[in-house]
Amino acid sequence: MGKHRLYIDEVGNSDLGASSNENHRYLSLTGVIMSLDYAREALHPLFEDMKRRYFASHPDDPVIFHRKELCNQRAPFEALADRGVREEFDRELMGLIGDGEYTVITVVIDKLEHLSRYEFWQEDPYHYCLKVMLERYTLWLRGHDLRGDVMAESRGGKEDRRLKLEYTRIFRSGTENIPHTRFLERLTSSQLKVRPKSANVAGLQFADLIAHPSHVSTKARRHGKPLPDNYGGRVAAILEATKYRRGYQGRIWGYGRKWLP
Repeated sequence: MGKHRLYIDEVGNSDLGASSNENHRYLSLTGVIMSLDYAREALHPLFEDMKRRYFASHPDDPVIFHRKELCNQRAPFEALADRGVREEFDRELMGLIGDGEYTVITVVIDKLEHLSRYEFWQEDPYHYCLKVMLERYTLWLRGHDLRGDVMAESRGGKEDRRLKLEYTRIFRSGTENIPHTRFLERLTSSQLKVRPKSANVAGLQFADLIAHPSHVSTKARRHGKPLPDNYGGRVAAILEATKYRRGYQGRIWGYGRKWLP
């Protein structure tokens, strides 16, 4: 198998100052691992075909899938206001989510608990989640004897620079759990790739589509609740059935799902 890539999308924000607000208490990163061959030869063509058929996408001005805009049926997704069109699109997308060749890792941090537990050590929540995700991605690559790199959606100039520096630091210095030699062995680049949404990267768009369902369902499972009875809940059921990274005896927690702190 060829080179793999971890595509990362976030839900929430890294502002510790907003942690007391329940709507801003949690941040999650969801990473989608897939081979670059699959992204190029299968996912990208399938996405572009769906965009063309449902939303009249043109190569000169491609439609970019974004979960929130799809849910709200905002331009250029007005066609989804038609119930029949929406049901057919949902069916096709759900089929792709179920049949796709990928593995998911989601890391959620409770920022309020992080503040409460660590009075003097308060790592940037996004960087903390990234470190934990890179550890699991690297172990996944090692377990499959593969190599790969990492791509995240751009968050803006200053934030992108800080994130790239943190990634490079982890790559060169390792973590308290994984030595730097393990990262050198499995990651093909010391540089984090960052792309804007407008770049039309299929892997990043796919991560965007499943990140929120994974975020919501991970919180639900953490608090002993069932999956939501909606489209996102159906997506989460697929992830739980076959897509999350698993450990011993099929265990998801600690492998494909991680709760911090």
